[in-house]
Amino acid sequence: MAASPRIPHFVIFPFMAQGHTIPLIYLARLLRRRSAAVTIFTTAANSPPIRATLRGADGVSVVELPFPENIDGVPPGVESIDKLPSLTGFFPFVKSTKLMQNSFEQALQTLEPPVSCIVSDVFLHWTLRSARRFGVPRLCFYVTGQFSFTMYRILLQERPHAAVDSLDEPFSVPGFPHLTLTRNDSEPPFNDTEPYSGPFMAAVFEHMESVRMSQGVVVNSFYEMENRYVDYWNENIGPKAYCLGPLCLAAAAAAAAPPPPPEKAGYIRFLDEKLELGEPVLYVAFGSQGELAKEQFEEIAKGLEQSEVSFLWVLRTAAAAAANGGLGLEEFDSADFEERVRGRGIVVKEWVDQVRVLRHGGVGGFLSHAGWNSFMESICGGVPVIAMPFVADQHLNARFVVEEAGAGLRVWPRGGSVRGLVMAEEVERKVRELMVGGEEGAEVRRKVAEYRDAAWHAMEEGGSSMLTLDLLIHEMGTIEIAKA
Repeated sequence: MAASPRIPHFVIFPFMAQGHTIPLIYLARLLRRRSAAVTIFTTAANSPPIRATLRGADGVSVVELPFPENIDGVPPGVESIDKLPSLTGFFPFVKSTKLMQNSFEQALQTLEPPVSCIVSDVFLHWTLRSARRFGVPRLCFYVTGQFSFTMYRILLQERPHAAVDSLDEPFSVPGFPHLTLTRNDSEPPFNDTEPYSGPFMAAVFEHMESVRMSQGVVVNSFYEMENRYVDYWNENIGPKAYCLGPLCLAAAAAAAAPPPPPEKAGYIRFLDEKLELGEPVLYVAFGSQGELAKEQFEEIAKGLEQSEVSFLWVLRTAAAAAANGGLGLEEFDSADFEERVRGRGIVVKEWVDQVRVLRHGGVGGFLSHAGWNSFMESICGGVPVIAMPFVADQHLNARFVVEEAGAGLRVWPRGGSVRGLVMAEEVERKVRELMVGGEEGAEVRRKVAEYRDAAWHAMEEGGSSMLTLDLLIHEMGTIEIAKA
């Protein structure tokens, strides 16, 4: 009698940050729907929200590993970068995860059925060595889209920015003659003009080398939107990019709409009321990790007030950040502002279900930090973006959203740079362009509607992302990796 085919067992290991973890939880749901065994690895402090997000996804196991202790630069009890007191702890935090390798491999030995593929975050580069020891393929996950990931690789390998002196001087990008960037569109060390050196750069190269040696890259995007950059990556860089998104729609596949809470949150009631009045609402949120100065908060507030547009602003104050153990933000006292905009705008200082907000019919725009997860959620809701990037990959994401995809507008800082203080007048102008009805805003809405339809179709059976998922499962089952 022929032996039964082995059930594929995917091990998923997210980096310890909310934005890195949630897309991979959605991926776990998709793999379970294809009857694969799935095990997610995390730490004790990160486990409860993962288990809560997995509710209803039967058959996904969660294994908790001990997080390293007594790490210089990482406060005791901190197991997520969202809870680091400052960004100076980021590099020590990333480096410390390598100390989890032994416990990770010990746990892998106990899994049944045996592990057949490891999907892990780019920052967990050491999991490649673990995969080699077990003779299984490793897929790398990067939290941004294919455009930004491709740009980072080109900047590291070909260094087209090395010939320009100013941070704001444009340079051409090899392979993409239509595209120009500036050094200010990326962070050090990607925008450094001098030869790379130092421990941080060594770590970056180690991460990128682990990507090169992996068997593929999991991309939270859909081919129809980033086909130019997916094709370039696959033909010129590699390893193979698998577009499996938008992964936030994995939850939507289980239920046509999120179940209503027992009692509607105040911000949902606000959106319902505005929808009935025919007054579209601008959603304003800047993610969980950005540091904004009080002066920038005040300019945003002034611009929103002057725009005369209805809005819902999720404001992460210093007190809220401290309560969460997150990055400290200088306190912005919004009390007077809230009084002046009463009836037209509200400020929310608590957790908001962003996916639910962006799929609410009353929301007509999103003033965003241009984080990739937020952009995917916005596209899926058919909501155009006003990009206001601050750190990390956000500037490259903004370039893609506005200039490549045509799915949003952008607010620009004073002085002509992509970085700096954005004035109230610029906020007001772009908000009114999108929300009140300018020609540019109308074109953006048309493009976003096209991308929304393409995104939902990609995640349907027979759509591009679902076909790619099936291909990934098949190919990972046929790859032979020599144990090392």
